[in-house]
Amino acid sequence: MKKMTAIVFASLLTAFAVSPVFADTARVDKCVTDNKDEGQTAAVVKAYCMCMDKKMTAKETASVTDWEKTHNPENEACSTEAGWKGK
Repeated sequence: MKKMTAIVFASLLTAFAVSPVFADTARVDKCVTDNKDEGQTAAVVKAYCMCMDKKMTAKETASVTDWEKTHNPENEACSTEAGWKGK
Protein backbone atom coordinates (compact mmCIF):
# COMPACT_ATOMS: atom_id res chain seq x y z
CA MET A 1 0.00 0.00 0.00
CA LYS A 2 2.83 2.41 0.82
CA LYS A 3 4.41 1.77 -2.57
CA MET A 4 1.14 2.56 -4.34
CA THR A 5 0.69 5.75 -2.31
CA ALA A 6 4.21 6.82 -3.23
CA ILE A 7 3.53 6.17 -6.91
CA VAL A 8 0.30 8.17 -6.84
CA PHE A 9 1.99 11.01 -5.00
CA ALA A 10 4.90 11.06 -7.46
CA SER A 11 2.45 11.06 -10.38
CA LEU A 12 0.58 14.03 -8.94
CA LEU A 13 3.78 15.97 -8.39
CA THR A 14 4.84 15.29 -11.96
CA ALA A 15 1.46 16.35 -13.32
CA PHE A 16 1.57 19.64 -11.44
CA ALA A 17 5.18 20.28 -12.41
CA VAL A 18 4.45 20.03 -16.13
CA SER A 19 0.93 21.48 -16.12
CA PRO A 20 0.42 24.83 -17.81
CA VAL A 21 -0.36 27.80 -15.63
CA PHE A 22 -4.11 28.01 -15.30
CA ALA A 23 -5.75 31.32 -16.06
CA ASP A 24 -7.60 33.27 -13.45
CA THR A 25 -10.93 33.06 -15.27
CA ALA A 26 -12.59 35.88 -13.33
CA ARG A 27 -9.65 38.21 -13.97
CA VAL A 28 -9.60 37.36 -17.69
CA ASP A 29 -13.38 37.77 -18.00
CA LYS A 30 -13.19 41.19 -16.30
CA CYS A 31 -10.39 42.22 -18.67
CA VAL A 32 -12.45 41.13 -21.69
CA THR A 33 -15.41 43.16 -20.43
CA ASP A 34 -13.19 46.19 -19.75
CA ASN A 35 -11.75 46.06 -23.28
CA LYS A 36 -14.81 45.07 -25.32
CA ASP A 37 -15.24 48.58 -26.75
CA GLU A 38 -11.61 49.11 -27.78
CA GLY A 39 -12.23 48.36 -31.46
CA GLN A 40 -10.51 44.97 -31.43
CA THR A 41 -11.92 41.58 -32.36
CA ALA A 42 -13.11 39.37 -29.51
CA ALA A 43 -10.24 36.96 -30.27
CA VAL A 44 -7.62 39.72 -29.98
CA VAL A 45 -9.08 40.99 -26.70
CA LYS A 46 -9.21 37.46 -25.25
CA ALA A 47 -5.62 36.74 -26.34
CA TYR A 48 -4.44 40.02 -24.81
CA CYS A 49 -6.23 39.34 -21.54
CA MET A 50 -4.93 35.77 -21.34
CA CYS A 51 -1.39 37.00 -21.98
CA MET A 52 -1.63 39.69 -19.31
CA ASP A 53 -3.09 37.21 -16.84
CA LYS A 54 -0.13 34.88 -17.42
CA LYS A 55 2.28 37.70 -16.66
CA MET A 56 0.57 38.55 -13.38
CA THR A 57 1.28 36.57 -10.24
CA ALA A 58 -1.45 34.47 -8.65
CA LYS A 59 -1.25 36.73 -5.59
CA GLU A 60 -1.94 39.89 -7.60
CA THR A 61 -5.17 41.51 -6.47
CA ALA A 62 -5.43 44.26 -9.09
CA SER A 63 -7.50 43.82 -12.21
CA VAL A 64 -5.67 43.52 -15.52
CA THR A 65 -6.99 46.99 -16.39
CA ASP A 66 -5.35 48.50 -13.29
CA TRP A 67 -2.20 46.36 -13.51
CA GLU A 68 -1.51 47.23 -17.15
CA LYS A 69 -1.24 50.93 -16.25
CA THR A 70 1.89 50.30 -14.20
CA HIS A 71 3.37 47.47 -16.30
CA ASN A 72 3.99 48.98 -19.71
CA PRO A 73 6.53 46.38 -20.96
CA GLU A 74 4.06 43.58 -20.28
CA ASN A 75 1.23 45.62 -21.83
CA GLU A 76 3.26 46.20 -25.00
CA ALA A 77 4.38 42.56 -25.23
CA CYS A 78 0.84 41.24 -24.84
CA SER A 79 -0.57 43.79 -27.28
CA THR A 80 1.94 42.65 -29.89
CA GLU A 81 1.40 38.95 -29.14
CA ALA A 82 -2.38 39.32 -29.40
CA GLY A 83 -2.26 41.37 -32.62
CA TRP A 84 -3.76 44.48 -31.03
CA LYS A 85 -4.06 47.23 -33.66
CA GLY A 86 -3.54 50.90 -32.92
CA LYS A 87 -2.03 50.61 -29.47
